[in-house]
Amino acid sequence: MHISILQAVLIGLVYYLGANGTPWLTVNMSWALRRPLISGILVGLILGDPVKGCMVGAAINVTYLAQITAGGAQTMDEGLAGTVGTALAIISNASTGVAVTLAVPISLLGNLLWMIYMTGDIFIVHRTDKIAETGDVKKIIFYNIVPSQIFKCIIYTIPVAIAVYSGSGVITSMLQALKGTPVIDVLTTIGTILPALGIAMNFKAILSNAGAKAYLYLLLGFILSIYINLPLVVIGILAVIIALLQNSESSALS
Repeated sequence: MHISILQAVLIGLVYYLGANGTPWLTVNMSWALRRPLISGILVGLILGDPVKGCMVGAAINVTYLAQITAGGAQTMDEGLAGTVGTALAIISNASTGVAVTLAVPISLLGNLLWMIYMTGDIFIVHRTDKIAETGDVKKIIFYNIVPSQIFKCIIYTIPVAIAVYSGSGVITSMLQALKGTPVIDVLTTIGTILPALGIAMNFKAILSNAGAKAYLYLLLGFILSIYINLPLVVIGILAVIIALLQNSESSALS
């Protein structure tokens, strides 16, 4: 699949908006745009395959269910994994399992972009401090928004656009060369295990609050899925109903 420069830039902008809270009318919604499920759909729309974008984004999203960023530190960038990982998967026609495997190392590179951005912002902050001494409020507002946003847009959009535009051919050629070899099977297997790891980490976090009762719900979900063969959507709806009933019961007791 061929990708144009405009499509590559738009994918870069999706990543920028997901990593940025203001001022482009995203604010808290940027946390939603940052999730691979949402960014994957947007990337799919840009590349003309929103269905695969949703499927790949959802698979990548599960891997990062339990990710927590403390303060200004982050271990992995799920926004970069969702945008670049989904784009490369659609362009190279890779399977969902392979896409997840590619997304994990890509997310680690997001830390580099984050450090570059935070380092560059230091100079803008120092400049703003000097302006604050003069009491010029308009300039303070200007330096808090315009230079930092321009810098962040450049740092986040251009590398992603270049990676998607130039890296797609490399990934496609590599996957074609490895087609039919055990390497593809290994990548697919790893990509299948990683979402399970994300679910396990998320379940561990739930257990710390819910206690042993959570095991009963896990067993119930397992039985409904494996033995009764209920669709995941139906199981999800049942889970929401149980959660609402339990919450209302707890509220009544308190």
